[in-house]
This record gives sequence, structure tokens and C-alpha cells, in this order.
Amino acid sequence: MGRRPAGRPGGGADRGGLRLEGGRPAGSGLSVTDGAILKIKSLIVDGELLPGDRLPTQDRLAAQLGLSRSSLREAVSALTLLGVLDARQGDGTYVTSLRPDLLVGVIGYAVDLLQDRSLLELFEVRRVLEPAATAMAATRITDDELAGVRDCLIRMETLSDPEEFVAADMEFHDRIVQAAGNATLASLVRGFSQQTTRVRVWRMAAVAGVPEWTRSQHEAIFRSLVDHDAQMALAIQTVHVGESELWLRRYLESE
Repeated sequence: MGRRPAGRPGGGADRGGLRLEGGRPAGSGLSVTDGAILKIKSLIVDGELLPGDRLPTQDRLAAQLGLSRSSLREAVSALTLLGVLDARQGDGTYVTSLRPDLLVGVIGYAVDLLQDRSLLELFEVRRVLEPAATAMAATRITDDELAGVRDCLIRMETLSDPEEFVAADMEFHDRIVQAAGNATLASLVRGFSQQTTRVRVWRMAAVAGVPEWTRSQHEAIFRSLVDHDAQMALAIQTVHVGESELWLRRYLESE
């Protein structure tokens, strides 16, 4: 991959070291650290830094971007947490691979802090994303991937512990979503789905018949995948996720 030339169409213009976006300063109304983050991000977006590249030394990069060393350090720390940069002790700081699972996966850190009523929004998001991913998987899943999904079904037949059951449940859905062949979508679904684990374990332990109902739903989903029936996969998965969401909504309304 070649580096993009400076001043490419659609890019922000540079005026005296201050990047402009849409005719206004990118740092306008932002903290110093936010402005520093945007400047480093611009180097990556413009192709001056590519995945795997090592950043210039701290002094050199700070001078290049017109930043103080403290602002640069804070920006690098923030981008490291976001999976954009990889700070290696004694070796320097590198741009990561920028894979979707690294960048999108950070969503999980934020949704971990959501309270019970906000969990409903996670289920709503999951109800939008996961059925779509399942429908996509129905058109793309391979025989080997189907075998992996079937193994999860077989394993769940022997499980009674709620936590073990939900772990297998999540693997079942994760294998399907990965079979959709869209790494960004898979990372999004995983980021939201993993944060619903405690609710799913709680429901599994509290409500009679949930394991049996879940198994029957999974079998129906699996059959739709075997038949490569995207519309059926979409419908069954929507009902499957919607049932958990409905249970949580009713529970919270009764509190």
C-alpha cells in the first residue's frame, strides 16, 4: 500500500500547522489532548502512517505536530487504549494492524458501565445487528463452519449449569456471525452481545424452561443455515433475541 500524497481531494487542508475540516479548525472547541489525538489520527487517515509503522520519536513527533510532550503522551495513551497504537516498552510506539476487532472491540469497555435499564438498549442493538448477521451467514456459511455450529448444539444438550450453557450459547452465535464474513459486523455484534451475558445467565437460572426453549430455537436457526434460507434465519434470530429483551423489559417494569 502506497502512502497518499499530501493535499489529496477530500482531505483537510493545512493552514500553518492547524488542520481544517469542513472549513473550520479541527481542534476548535476541543481540549488540547483531543486536538492532539486528531492530529495523530490525521497522519494515519492521510496515509503518512500506515498499519505497522513505527511513530517518530516523541520529540520529533511533538515538534512535527506542534504539540507539547505532555499532550502527545496523553494522546498516545488514549489511542493505545482505543487499539489504534501499540506502545512497546523499550521499542517505541507503532500503529496497530487497525483490524476491526481491535478498533470496534473497544465498545465493550464503554458498555460495561451501563446500568440495568440501559441494558435494554443493548438488547435492542443486538436485535438489529445479530439477525442481519445471521441472515448474511445463511448465504455464505461453509460446510466446515456449519460443523462448528452443530458441535455447539450437541454440547449444549449436556449442559445444565447456567454459566456453562450461556458460554456455549454465545459461542454458537459467535460462530454464526463470523460465518457472515464481515469482520466489522462480527466485532460490533460481539461487543454488544458479550455485555448481555449476565442477564442471560440470570434469566437461564431464574426462569423454568429457558434451556429447552433456547435449544429448540438454536436448532431452528441451524436448520435455516443448512438450507441457506436467509429470510428464515432473519426471522428466527429476531424472535430469539427479542424474547430475552421482552423478558428483561417486563422484569424492569415490575421493579
